[in-house]
Amino acid sequence: MGEDVGARTFSREDRARYREKVRRCLDVFAEMLRESRFDVERPMTGLEIELNLVDDDSLPAMRNADVLAAIADPDFQTELGQFNVEINVAPRRLAGTGTAQFEEHVRASLNAAEEKARTVGAHMVMIGILPTLRPEHLTAETLSANPRYALLNEQIFAARGEDLPISIGGVERLATTADTITPEAACTSTQFHLQVSPAQFADYWNAAQAVAGIQVALGANSPLFFGRELWRETRVPLFQQATDTRSEEIKAQGVRPRVWFGERWITSVFDLFEENVRYFPALLPVCDPQDPVAELAAGGVPRLAELRLHNGTIYRWNRPVYDVLKGRPHLRVENRVLPAGPTVVDTVANGAFYFGLVRALAESDRPLWSQMSFSAAEENFTNCARHGIDAQVFWPGLGYLPVTELVLRRLLPLAHQGLDGWGLDPGERDRLLGIIEQRCLTGRNGATWQVETLHRLESADHLDRPEALREVVRHYVDLMHSNRPVHEWPLP
Repeated sequence: MGEDVGARTFSREDRARYREKVRRCLDVFAEMLRESRFDVERPMTGLEIELNLVDDDSLPAMRNADVLAAIADPDFQTELGQFNVEINVAPRRLAGTGTAQFEEHVRASLNAAEEKARTVGAHMVMIGILPTLRPEHLTAETLSANPRYALLNEQIFAARGEDLPISIGGVERLATTADTITPEAACTSTQFHLQVSPAQFADYWNAAQAVAGIQVALGANSPLFFGRELWRETRVPLFQQATDTRSEEIKAQGVRPRVWFGERWITSVFDLFEENVRYFPALLPVCDPQDPVAELAAGGVPRLAELRLHNGTIYRWNRPVYDVLKGRPHLRVENRVLPAGPTVVDTVANGAFYFGLVRALAESDRPLWSQMSFSAAEENFTNCARHGIDAQVFWPGLGYLPVTELVLRRLLPLAHQGLDGWGLDPGERDRLLGIIEQRCLTGRNGATWQVETLHRLESADHLDRPEALREVVRHYVDLMHSNRPVHEWPLP
């Protein structure tokens, strides 16, 4: 979302001033790219995980303010719904045992946070969509208290002018409407950050787009919403629909959605920021007092606050990020395609596969995107969200094949190569990529475990759907705390 913003209303003058300021920021950004004013010496990786809160009955617990007060750790922050929190993990390098350090830190933080959350009657769950969510849990009253969320909700519906239809046809079908953006809060994700130089950014972003579908297929963990079995990664269509500012007529005119895969390979990071400014009107036209032109001319580092805030309201699955740390600007690819969970070790394995694979592809002599259309990458992404680990995908030189076969035959060796390039310890590399390999061999990820568990509880234990969903969550939480990778999870 970018910077916090307080409750307020916006005038026509605010919007005009903001548009002019965003364009000035874009001009300054272009100048900074020409002058290579970016930190590129020690590239870092980062991790964010969004979490759900449940009560002792496995139902959503609207207690994030109480939980955060009990945790009292600045790494944990609010998210959109009162049943959400987020942990931001300090960035680090992958070299050596960087992935093991991520895992150790996240496990320790979550275990300590869970212990404190229990004191206020809540438990933490790393899962893409909480299976026990019901329509009554997603109302205006369940938005978190931070004024930015109410303001964002107000601006999206002011742009739409009508309620949001949500229609998802999967194994079962869901058709409903929403009068707030709280369905977005159902979509809890894992976000990987990868710092790259301006010269390398296009290659890394293109590589991330090319493998986004593969990531979703292997890591799918959101098959259930409002009691229905839908897509294997239902976050994808739900998030797209829950933040859509376009009426049906505007869609018919070809206006782009704010949750966006994109429409072309890029040649520069500037392409993405320029598209965001050109295609999308401001949702939160809040101006910063800093003049970026004067700041750059004085030898300083501009915050580019308006450009960053605008960028934070356009939800690309691989989002470009401009940031300033310790007085030095840098660029990151923010990979947003994966759901949270199921375990910390699964999450870190997903990260190792992603970081290794995109490096190998980005540094390849013959870029993958020179052999593959952008629409093929988007088709892979949609198919993998719908079918998960059972999806068929297109790959240059191989045609259409099962995603698991592609990973085993072609992509795992590339990920090994890429992780070697990052300097990751070989034992760590083999441990984490071995988890991805076993997922492919067993055909089990979070989504398949949830669905198989639900069906078994309904058929063998004769539970009705709401009770079976509560049992799914109860078993899931127990196994999540074991930190056993999901391909080893037993069915109840």
